[in-house]
Amino acid sequence: MNYSSAPDKTRDPKLIQYINLKLASLGQPAYSKGTDAEFMEIADPLIRANQTRDRLTPDYLNPIDRRIQNFIDEYLSDCADENIPKLPGKTLVLDREGLSRVMSLPPDKDEFFSDIVSSYRVKQGVLHNPKNDRRTTKGVFHIAEGGLPIPDDKIAVPKKTYAKLLSLALQPPKKTMQLPFTSTQDKKAQVIVSLMLRPIVCPEVPGIIKEKRTEIRFFAPGELVSNLDFVESIFGNAGDPFLPENDAGLDIEHWTGHTGCVILAPHLIYATKKEVGLPHWDEASERQRRDGVCWKKEDERYNNGVAFKITARDAKGRMVTVIADNYFGYCKKEVKTQIGFSANLYGLCEEEHAGGAIAFPSYDLGEMFHLNNQVPKNGATFGDVAAAYADMFDLQPEGYGIDKQYPNIVYVPEDSMFDIKTQKVSWTFKGKPVSIKLLKPNVYVLPSG
Repeated sequence: MNYSSAPDKTRDPKLIQYINLKLASLGQPAYSKGTDAEFMEIADPLIRANQTRDRLTPDYLNPIDRRIQNFIDEYLSDCADENIPKLPGKTLVLDREGLSRVMSLPPDKDEFFSDIVSSYRVKQGVLHNPKNDRRTTKGVFHIAEGGLPIPDDKIAVPKKTYAKLLSLALQPPKKTMQLPFTSTQDKKAQVIVSLMLRPIVCPEVPGIIKEKRTEIRFFAPGELVSNLDFVESIFGNAGDPFLPENDAGLDIEHWTGHTGCVILAPHLIYATKKEVGLPHWDEASERQRRDGVCWKKEDERYNNGVAFKITARDAKGRMVTVIADNYFGYCKKEVKTQIGFSANLYGLCEEEHAGGAIAFPSYDLGEMFHLNNQVPKNGATFGDVAAAYADMFDLQPEGYGIDKQYPNIVYVPEDSMFDIKTQKVSWTFKGKPVSIKLLKPNVYVLPSG
């Protein structure tokens, strides 16, 4: 369950009035019970003017959506046999904090139920409960081919399949587009809701670096507006993406230069493997067979009908993820993943959930080193080496040698002890302790090699 203890504003009359204006401007039914009919009548000319502008510019996208669409166009440009998916131009934009919470319940009722989510109005605020609130990560992470390298533990998906899944994601069933806000009346609003986030990637260090943020857009069918309420309660609301003051592209001092997008599409679990363009078993690669990214029967569902998320990303820091579920945790984790993605590419900062970070192993060999059971031995002594390779190095009075061609190569006796603390290499020569400095550029070679 996902519980919010923020002050109850779920019946704020001003927010209800504002939502009605937004619905009317989209040509959708407004909440009709107890609303100010006179106010809506006064606003009608403004609403109709706005609708006319929308009809004249049907393909116009706000700046962040244009950046996302440009990425989609470029990424899928070689999928000649596929129609490149287009982001919706008309969505119910959550441009003020609190709108999603008001929309997640009808004003005249304290609960909302659907096949995949239940919401309740409680004394402390709201309580949203997705149908399935616990998840495993097995088989969840799918990555489209053609971008950055795909780790072997993730499921690689053909680019054309990603294109088909993205296209289906942007065409949700009308039932899932129904907004809880108008669910108790005969005429129900059917919309896609959208939200813009500007989460911090690098905090400000006064006098050193300014605060840096990435930008992320969320799209969800109206039924899942509660998911955006949850995300907004954690990462905030970046306002109206159509306003220039909210355009990250005009605020380069505080933008990492990276753009992300998350699309919620739980209906994708019903898509079949054949429908989304996966190969038949006989035509699949070994990896595709191993990961189940192919089919034997035509009615096999993609990912076996289980929740998943699929992403496409590139080295420019652009990332579009489709989540085939409404589990709240996936939404939060995806934002954190995209913050980490931006942090890794931007540098000078890191994110504790930095998915995709490159890690290198390191080994602690201790502070003392000498020949022991872990180091190969062949019984060779320094005397043997000096006799066999006398022409290769200059023998020093202390009983060690310096290579004639490469003076940074030092040949030392078999009983040498390397001490990092004292920065010395020591051994016994003619019954007396001898030592030389342990220097970083030098290579020390024991008789065993």
